[in-house]
Amino acid sequence: MKLRVTVAPVLVALLSLVVAVVASAAPLSLRRQRGDEFRTAVREKIKHVVIVIQENRSVDNFFNGFPGADTVRVGQSHDGPVFLHPVDLNWPADIDHQHRAFVTEYDAGKMDGWDFVATHPRQDPDFPYAYVPRDQVEPYWDMARQYTFADRMFQSNSGPSFPAHLYLVAGQSDFAANNPNHIETGHYAWGCDSPENATVSLIGPRGNEIKGPYPCLNFRTLADEMDEHGVSWRYYAPAIDSVGNIWSAFDAIRHIRFGPDWGNVISPETRVLTDIANNDLPSVTWVVPTAQNSDHPFPRKKSEVDIAVSEQHGPEWVASIVNAIGESDLWDSTAVFVVWDDWGGWFDHVSPPQLDRMGLGPRVPFIVISPYAKKRYVSHVQHEFGSILKFTEDAFSLPRLGTTDVRADALRDCFDFSLAPATFVPVPSQLTAGYFLRSRSTQRPDND
Repeated sequence: MKLRVTVAPVLVALLSLVVAVVASAAPLSLRRQRGDEFRTAVREKIKHVVIVIQENRSVDNFFNGFPGADTVRVGQSHDGPVFLHPVDLNWPADIDHQHRAFVTEYDAGKMDGWDFVATHPRQDPDFPYAYVPRDQVEPYWDMARQYTFADRMFQSNSGPSFPAHLYLVAGQSDFAANNPNHIETGHYAWGCDSPENATVSLIGPRGNEIKGPYPCLNFRTLADEMDEHGVSWRYYAPAIDSVGNIWSAFDAIRHIRFGPDWGNVISPETRVLTDIANNDLPSVTWVVPTAQNSDHPFPRKKSEVDIAVSEQHGPEWVASIVNAIGESDLWDSTAVFVVWDDWGGWFDHVSPPQLDRMGLGPRVPFIVISPYAKKRYVSHVQHEFGSILKFTEDAFSLPRLGTTDVRADALRDCFDFSLAPATFVPVPSQLTAGYFLRSRSTQRPDND
């Protein structure tokens, strides 16, 4: 009897443990099955991925009040609440958004430091607490309303364009923190075409900024994975100028800049419109804008302050790309991702999770456009730039780069492949593809 009394509880405990293990394994098995099903559907349905990269806006700044999205009209400063004010899309002032500015604004997660960052030219301390009125970015809102808008897309780094663009092609920046600097002039340079004494600062192991190397780096990118597996790609960017190709990530990758793959970097960037019209897009496409079509704020001299707001054509530029794809034979097999490279110093109230020494950085807007994108859907799932890479890897059966694509999600919640491809509805826009093919930028290239 004593033996039975002793063994019975043990058997009950073992049985309970088995039940618990099976119960916990079932959801994991189901998640794996759904993940496999999603990857299979992506490979079957998506033959073209187009990544359109715009500049320097936060979610609270560009999509404030978007239905279903997490935005606010009252921010927090060191002195208390601040009401967000409207700012013109083309207002001639820029906000510091180097890594140091992020550290100040982030303020250990309190998100209250925007009144302590510099502006150029100098503005009121509360200037970064601003939003662009919807009527000035209506094409973006129309795309986001029709398809999927994500209000939890975080840039993977916590600094400006140079590292951000590298993350969008490689899931890393080799710890580059800011834009390269030309020591003698103090002007920014870019990549392997920089002056000889240009350098780029790095984020050190302790999270501090340290002096770094010449900004001609050499690590693997998604393009290298595609080369090795026979997947075609192009990178459409403005032409090289005296300090390199501003916003052109591959100008900073030595083996691409000085190798045969440089032929895949296409200028002018408007060539994408004619290639779409000719049904001649590769499997994967990146598109970066000119300054005038970028959404980036531009400081000007006092005599230039009254230039009309309509001078900035970012919303229409992106609409022209989306409309060209939607009205072509490419539509039924394409996923378009519209993403902003960094937050530009503008206020955002959501504290980004800190996953490594580089970030995450602040939220940036993200729109998923595809015949299979969920309609009128706002994604609250945490995404980062590695999510775009991961989706692309899944679409073309590519291995993982082993950078942020490993930890990131694959944008699974943004698509529904069980439905027939949706018919394209054109994005209303005052400017057509013809306008951009005929025009040239009237603004000097920006440096961040």
